[in-house]
Amino acid sequence: MDYLVESHHTPQECMTTLDKMSQKPEIFQRFEWGCHSGEHTGWAIVQGTNETTVRNMIPADMEQKTKVIQVEKYTPEEIRQMHE
Repeated sequence: MDYLVESHHTPQECMTTLDKMSQKPEIFQRFEWGCHSGEHTGWAIVQGTNETTVRNMIPADMEQKTKVIQVEKYTPEEIRQMHE
């Protein structure tokens, strides 16, 4: 399953957050960060067997500011079938 991971931090927490996340290479390499644009948020698409597995990839003290959302892609055929 695919999950969108969205992790927020303040400008003051920025370097600490990046340092902590870089210690978790299995998830850090997936992140894109908005910090240089003033949006202190990171986004990643991560594969995992369930939400708990993905949450366990995140440093524990960052979990409060992190959302993990199961996401999926649809084909045009699947969308047509949903209308039926």
